[in-house]
Amino acid sequence: MFIPSAHALSDYIRGPLQEMDFDAVKILAGSVTRNLGEKIAHNLGLELGNVLIQRFSDGEFQPSIEETVRGKDVIIIQSTYPPSDNLLELLLLIDAAKRASAKRIVAVIPYFGLARQDRKDKPRVAIGAKLVANLLTAAGVNRVITMDLHAEQIQGFFEVPVDHLYHPPSFFLI
Repeated sequence: MFIPSAHALSDYIRGPLQEMDFDAVKILAGSVTRNLGEKIAHNLGLELGNVLIQRFSDGEFQPSIEETVRGKDVIIIQSTYPPSDNLLELLLLIDAAKRASAKRIVAVIPYFGLARQDRKDKPRVAIGAKLVANLLTAAGVNRVITMDLHAEQIQGFFEVPVDHLYHPPSFFLI
């Protein structure tokens, strides 16, 4: 699996998202990408926002944003590998930011889980990539930054702008 370096993602976030006022940006990271989030925030000269993941004995969890994001552009960094809990954590973080009155929400997804499920290649199968696109949009995301999608057509599954990055040499293999 290819994951972008924090420096490469930081440079990319600065580029196409120049309309953002970086003084009014909050960078948040899910539990699986906390280290990457810290590095990206550092490279952008920002602090990583405080996210608390409360875990319950039945396996349920509830992420909460522990600082204000009202009126701010929020960048949430979270891979969806493996997809089940990490995707749900991302969706819950997006919903929390939306309910906290964030101005805009950008999901940075270094690994887009379920990307291989991009077509109906036999009867009675789901198109998982389209479902994830719908879920992210319904949760309240305004833009998605991801990389190395299994197929270009996945970008068309979204109703919001998608920036699809490819892995140049500045990215590394894990």
